[in-house]
Amino acid sequence: MSEESTIHQCQMPNCGYIYNSEKGCKKSKIPKDVPFEELPDTWRCPLCGANKTMFKPM
Repeated sequence: MSEESTIHQCQMPNCGYIYNSEKGCKKSKIPKDVPFEELPDTWRCPLCGANKTMFKPM
């Protein structure tokens, strides 16, 4: 069995916003403990509006 990989933090290089799954995103109404991988594909950075694919794992 392979171990499931979960990204807890991802950063947007353009604006520096960090999505932290332990905190969620109040502005986007994402509750805490939602892993980055489970965010909807339509989710955007609350600071610069970039799409999810632009984030880099930390």
